[in-house]
Amino acid sequence: QVQLVESGGGLVQAGGSLRLACAASGRTVNNYAMGWFRQAPGKEREFAAGSNWNGGSPSYADSVKGRFTISRDNTKNTVYLEMNSLKPEDTAVYYCAARLNPFVTRRANEYEFWGQGTQVTVSS
Repeated sequence: QVQLVESGGGLVQAGGSLRLACAASGRTVNNYAMGWFRQAPGKEREFAAGSNWNGGSPSYADSVKGRFTISRDNTKNTVYLEMNSLKPEDTAVYYCAARLNPFVTRRANEYEFWGQGTQVTVSS
């Protein structure tokens, strides 16, 4: 089993920045793909960013490309999401997910472990 705990969410003005962290415990996630998903009120959960097991060739949704950066520190069993130039439409609950596979997928149902989520609110 893998437990994932997100942190770093909050309220920020448009144009601001936040850094989310996802700490894993229970087993190492060094060999797993990790993803960040988000869900806004009344909308389906959507892929935001993903990291292969070694951090190479990260994937991003078009809506966040150039503004968000996913990274991982396998020595700390932690994944990060740096979010810059935030927009009101980025407001959502952000979830960290781990996949028992080294490579990223954008399909939420292919991730086996999920965190509880952290709220990000961007005011205009």
